[in-house]
This record gives sequence, C-alpha cells and structure tokens, in this order.
Amino acid sequence: MINVAIIEDDDVVREGIQNYLNSLDNMFCPTAKSSVELFLAVLNDETVPDVILMDIGLPGMSGISGTKLINEQYPDVNIIMFTVYYDFHRIFESLCAGASGYLLKNTSFPEIKQSIEIIHSGGSMMSPQIARKVMNHFYTGRKKPEDSALTDKEREIVMGLVDGLSYKMIADHTCISIETVRTHIKNIYKKLHVHSKAEVIKKSLSGEI
Repeated sequence: MINVAIIEDDDVVREGIQNYLNSLDNMFCPTAKSSVELFLAVLNDETVPDVILMDIGLPGMSGISGTKLINEQYPDVNIIMFTVYYDFHRIFESLCAGASGYLLKNTSFPEIKQSIEIIHSGGSMMSPQIARKVMNHFYTGRKKPEDSALTDKEREIVMGLVDGLSYKMIADHTCISIETVRTHIKNIYKKLHVHSKAEVIKKSLSGEI
C-alpha cells in the first residue's frame, strides 16, 4: 500500500482527492492538511508518507519551501507539486527543492493515481504542459555546450538530480553506494565550478552540460 499525504488549502480539492485515494486498493491517504505548518505538526517517523501531493500557493509557508524542508528531514519522501502554476521559475524552484514530479490541478484522478505509482516506483512525472515548457526552455536559444569533462556516470547522476531523485535513489539506480554518489557530486561541483545542486540543475536545463 502506498501511503499518500496531501497538503492543499482548497477544501473541495483536498477532500475530493483524499476520498478518491482512499477508495483505491493500492493506496491510502490518512493525512490531508491545508498548510505545511499543520502537516509538520503531525509529521514524525511513524506518520511519514511515501508520497506527498503538495500545493505551491499555500497560507503561511509556500509549497516550495515546504518541499525543501521536508526533503531535508526525510530525503526518501517523494513530493509531487500539485498546482495551477506552470511558469518555468516555479518549476525550476520546485525541482531544486527536491520535487519528484509536477502536476497541474486539471490532472484527472486516474492520472494522479498513475503519477503516484510511477514516482513511488522511482520514476518522475510531469503534466504534458510542464514537460513541454521544460523542453522548450532547454532547446530554445541553446548554445553548443563546451566539453564539461563529466564522465558518463557523472552525467547519469546529474540527470538523477534534475529528476528530483534523492541520493539513495540515485545510488540504487546507478548501482553504487550513497558515499560514492556524494563523491561523484563533489567532483561534478568542482568540474562545473558550482557550489549547489540548484546550480547543477540550472546548467543542465539550460544546456550547459
């Protein structure tokens, strides 16, 4: 069973999705809150979910800030941004914060279910409109990148960072240890002359890697 939590301030949307998820055979949604603060108040090692559906425009702390905070405490939690916003700035900030997916609120219930299943199994998911926006940003006005001297393994790890995977998930996908992942990331930072995951993602999405 996939344990799903919802952080959404629209009562109708929140309750509708919670009721739908609780009707499924392979999912349950015991926690649905209207703000990050209310969710954090009940979050602990016993209640931590597998997947969180996270709105961005919330009262109090934003969904992007909440995603970053939750990922710092529980890096194995998969967070799907669930929002009306589809500008590249918010998409980029969400990925940098650690989101594993980005869905628009016009996504149907069956598509939400499918997205949760894909992300829970280690994949990444975006609404088609979001994927097109990311690809357009990646290719429009793209200059030929200089040789960054990244190895194939380092490029694979960069793609994992862009997809919002945790270090553990990257380690599992690349068949190496978490410590080796950290070593590769230090080397990536040095080669790209950057100091953070956000800078790596930015360079990747802008075609500089």
